[in-house]
Amino acid sequence: MAEQVFRILRHRNPGMENIAELDEYIKHGGFETFKKVVTTMTQKEVIDTVKAAGLRGRGGAGFPTGLKWGFLTPNKYPRYVVANTDESEPGTFKDREILTGNPFQFLEGLMIASFAAEANVAYNYCRGEFWELVQIMDEKVAQLEERGLLGDNLFGTDYSLRVYNHLGAGAYICGEESALLNSLEGKLGQPRIKPPFPADTGLYDMPTIVNNTETLANVPLIMEHGADWYKEEGTEKSAGTKIMCISGHAKNPGNYEVPLGTTLRELLYDIAGGIADDKDLKAILPSGASAPMIPATDKVLDTELTYEAMRDIGTELGSASIILMDETVNMAWAAAKATAFFKHESCGKCTPCREGTFWMNSIMKRVEAGKASMDDVNTLYDVAGNIQGKCLCALGEFSINPVRSSIDLFKADYQERVA
Repeated sequence: MAEQVFRILRHRNPGMENIAELDEYIKHGGFETFKKVVTTMTQKEVIDTVKAAGLRGRGGAGFPTGLKWGFLTPNKYPRYVVANTDESEPGTFKDREILTGNPFQFLEGLMIASFAAEANVAYNYCRGEFWELVQIMDEKVAQLEERGLLGDNLFGTDYSLRVYNHLGAGAYICGEESALLNSLEGKLGQPRIKPPFPADTGLYDMPTIVNNTETLANVPLIMEHGADWYKEEGTEKSAGTKIMCISGHAKNPGNYEVPLGTTLRELLYDIAGGIADDKDLKAILPSGASAPMIPATDKVLDTELTYEAMRDIGTELGSASIILMDETVNMAWAAAKATAFFKHESCGKCTPCREGTFWMNSIMKRVEAGKASMDDVNTLYDVAGNIQGKCLCALGEFSINPVRSSIDLFKADYQERVA
């Protein structure tokens, strides 16, 4: 199982330290797949291969990637492809390591996706704190242009492609695809009303694909080895491998790439080494601050890490930013931290999120200060319920998850705070 770790990050030659250099990447077959796609395949063939592989988005929602590519409005041009490297979810740090450890595999995936979309321009949208990394990525793109792997009439064909790296300004909301597109256009980073969807009216009101960095890093492998090869790992509905970001009270925090279908127990104890100081695990935040927290019961630990299995236990796999909380943590405190984060990051465009996160944070402050009663906790629960299903984008929906799940599962921790 441990041999699966970092396969996306070091796929061309596991353990090779120079794979982030273009010559080394090319030496081990890099960009041969992109050349094959451009010179011998149609856009439909590429999309059909990705569909057949069962690749699902690795940024959170888990939407089928090939299906998303197939939604582009016919006969409407120009088209764009945008890589979502905003990576602002608490506890998520996989995309930065992909760009640091194996940037050309990501870029090759972005380039293949651009060909499949008939896009001649692609953007890599990075969070504002990645400014040093974007400078490096600009150098990588320039190297590809010098080698004739980006530019006009690639490999003697009619296909041309330019790639640009773009810095956001550090706003969590810009991880939402329509807010990201607004930011990329120079507008306020706020979500758009849907429909229309980006596949029809995206960047500059033209058909656009938005994919997560890790998602795109899978694409060259699928096109090189085929859909059946990709589906050898994972499960029927959650194919392939997934990078899991382990943090919090972990003995060995870090990024671990494992086949989807691996259980939480195998990941946390057999692969990541267990809990720091050998304490008991109390709770898990499986997708940063966004998904409902879950207790460390045997049922939970024996759950497979797939998109559907995690929903069966009342939470989400999301981007797999797994934060561990040991027996010493009061979960009301953890929920208060998450609530403060969402209040700070709300863009303010829709009232339920803007006002709801403010009031949840205000009550949480009183709970943490020991100035609240259980009536206040009940009010907190009601406020969260009034936000649910009424927001313009997912941020408001995410904000209620730490609150409601912590009250449902760890009410004694609130009683300890208000006693």
